[in-house]
Amino acid sequence: MQDRTRQPRQIARELALLSLSQLPVNPKTLTEDQLPELVLGAVRTLRGEIKDSLENASDELKNSNDRLLTSETRAADLNTSRTMLKEAIEYTRTAINRLAYTLDFLELSQETTKKYKEINEYAIKLVRKITSERQLIDEKISTALVDWQVKRLAQIDRDILRIAVADIEFFDIPSKVAINEAVELAKRYSGEDGHRFINGVLRKVSEQSQVKG
Repeated sequence: MQDRTRQPRQIARELALLSLSQLPVNPKTLTEDQLPELVLGAVRTLRGEIKDSLENASDELKNSNDRLLTSETRAADLNTSRTMLKEAIEYTRTAINRLAYTLDFLELSQETTKKYKEINEYAIKLVRKITSERQLIDEKISTALVDWQVKRLAQIDRDILRIAVADIEFFDIPSKVAINEAVELAKRYSGEDGHRFINGVLRKVSEQSQVKG
């Protein structure tokens, strides 16, 4: 279950991630006027996900209730009943997490103009910096990869890594914070083991930066 409220910059990183997926093939053609439009497109995408999350949460709560009823009326033995009860709890936990995520985003994006502005501005800053400093950022990622190339990474993993490196290098975000935020993004958007891969690469990036410093 989520144990903390998502902060404006956490939402901004997610918007930046969704915005990066919309970049033109040649990012150098991106103009300053287009950046807000990219972020606006990301907001629309995220709103669609929130709607889906609410619908999925409703389905999962229904599944949880069905499991509980089944465990009470159809269980052949105690062990089967325990298994069904465990599944029901998992359904409920997933539903609660979806609802918590949705409420956190709605609170941050709609509660005050100030918070919404902070989210929007930081997302644009991230996209702008990643676009203008891509070569430097990719070089830092590349040094942490073993027998692999940045361009061969899955786009979502590559963009999550770029956001974290930009946070560290250009916005004075502590490495530990940037890594944790990247891992959370990977859990939502990357493959099954993506968050472990992201964590490992960024730890190497951090270690190498400390050695050079």
